[in-house]
Amino acid sequence: MFLGGAIHIADMSERLGNGLGDPNGLSLTYVAEKVVNSVEFVISDHDKKILRNLAKQVADIANRPIEDEKRKLWYQHNDMEDTRPMIFCDPENGWYEIITPDQLLCEGDLARIWEFKLRKEIFWGDQMGDDRVVEPIFKIQYAFREIDRGMQEIIIGGDSNGSYRWDAPLKDYSQLDSLHFQKIEVDYSRSDQLLNLAQEVFSDILKVESEGCWWWSLGLTTSLVYLRGMEQVMLDMYDHPKELHRLMAFLRDETLSLLDFLEINNLLSLNNNGTYVGSGGFGYTHELPQPDFDGKVRTKDMWGFCESQETVLVSPNLFAEFVFPYQLPILERFGLNCYGCCEPLDKRWYVVSKAPRLRRVSVSAWADVRYLAEQLGKNYIFSRKPNPSDLSFPKIDEEYIRKGLCDTLEMTRGCHVELIMKDNHTIGHNPENVIRWCRIAREEAERIMG
Repeated sequence: MFLGGAIHIADMSERLGNGLGDPNGLSLTYVAEKVVNSVEFVISDHDKKILRNLAKQVADIANRPIEDEKRKLWYQHNDMEDTRPMIFCDPENGWYEIITPDQLLCEGDLARIWEFKLRKEIFWGDQMGDDRVVEPIFKIQYAFREIDRGMQEIIIGGDSNGSYRWDAPLKDYSQLDSLHFQKIEVDYSRSDQLLNLAQEVFSDILKVESEGCWWWSLGLTTSLVYLRGMEQVMLDMYDHPKELHRLMAFLRDETLSLLDFLEINNLLSLNNNGTYVGSGGFGYTHELPQPDFDGKVRTKDMWGFCESQETVLVSPNLFAEFVFPYQLPILERFGLNCYGCCEPLDKRWYVVSKAPRLRRVSVSAWADVRYLAEQLGKNYIFSRKPNPSDLSFPKIDEEYIRKGLCDTLEMTRGCHVELIMKDNHTIGHNPENVIRWCRIAREEAERIMG
């Protein structure tokens, strides 16, 4: 996966065994490749039996009529038809508090990763209560390695999923010419081995698909701050503006080169389906792929996504000068686009609104809801992200949560709203918290529809 920054596999043997509890892998719905790539591709007969039993439960859930109803709602929602507010909850690191080590019955490393994945699907289908569709599909990613840019940040701290800092390697812009594009090298033999193994285990139960999932965000600024340092980037906007523009141009061109490589080598996958897109929500739409699609996926057949959380303290004008112009050519490549994550977009909406074919706009917990509701109206998806800290206590304040959701839905009447609970570092070690949040969100969504 090409994220621009490092992914740090923490030693979480107390959670999943053998250090497989990567908080940037298994717990996040949209990235597990790093963890999968680190293990041997083998499944024992003992583990195969367990996995097949779990897969049958997933298949049974996926065949329920309600999954068709939810899928239809997502299509209508993403295609800008009026629906009730959509609801999605991804506990992220909270998954480790829902699926605990004692629940995992498999013994092998790969089997435990796949078991974790299947148990997430079962929880989503049987207990969560949101609008995520459980699909009868088991997706496999490619095996690959990354070739860095010629310099790499040094991570300091971060043990046991704790805080960390980094030593940024680009100390002086005189080093800029020594950078080369970060690339990926696909191991096709190992990728086929993983796909064949998954088909052997699941193919008569779930549809097994290879999925090219190479990035989460194409926003550039994560790579920027890892290379140069957070504070230094802000100083560069005043002290070294020309050099900073050169660095941003390099990162833009690097990303465009990656997209060219993935297209030419047929390594992209459609995300107009149950794929997680942007910073929350799903890709179901009839508007993608393009009418001339012939089976080979191009970026213009896909949803794209940029954000710039690292520049949250940068003025809108500086964001407009140093960040967005370099994201724009990337967004131009895609058929539909999402923008934003945790950064509040109200102050920089006049810039972000220029994104081509923009469809899904993140409205974070720190954004001006009323202002963005007026700006987005019926022209965009209002992707609301309530504060994840609401679920971080052993017992949640249901009255407070209900009021917050109620206020949001009242201010966004007439908008295409989705309520996305994510970015949870903890759910208070109480799985009931996410279940109750989804129930409250559904009650409020149904109430607002009258």
